[in-house]
Amino acid sequence: MNYNLLSDMGLGNMDLTYLFIGAFAAILILLIAMIVLCINLGRLSKKYNKFMGGKNAKSLEKDIMGLYEDNKLIKASMEKNRKDIENLYKKLEGAFQKIGIVKYDAFNQMGGLLSFSLALLDENDNGFIINSVHSAEGCYSYTKEIKNGLCDISLGDEEKKALDMAMDL
Repeated sequence: MNYNLLSDMGLGNMDLTYLFIGAFAAILILLIAMIVLCINLGRLSKKYNKFMGGKNAKSLEKDIMGLYEDNKLIKASMEKNRKDIENLYKKLEGAFQKIGIVKYDAFNQMGGLLSFSLALLDENDNGFIINSVHSAEGCYSYTKEIKNGLCDISLGDEEKKALDMAMDL
């Protein structure tokens, strides 16, 4: 039997050695590609088995739904915490945050630095100064209102120092 397959394909004058070498090279390339694919498939299979952890589709769906519910609870809790923090900041804005105190002798004969000026200010430099003057006849206290770091009534030296201390904080 005489087969003229190569002749029919237009390769009748071609040496069969080249054909076998080409086929062998193609087989070798395909074999290398198959080995690489098998290695990648093995890695993917390990990752898949680790991800599944011996679970079936229903239990995995249950776990994913649990994570979804946990995520919703965390988001709600985070939003509540954000609102609580905003409320705290608003409340703290009006609380006394800046303090300055100066002790002094109102009258030279007393000694002991029994008189004082105390400045209490909030975040916006609003508040008051308490001045307590101790003398031999008694102790007298009065306040002066502070708005935006300023006072409508003139301040004594000790009051100015207490106000400056509070404003520097």
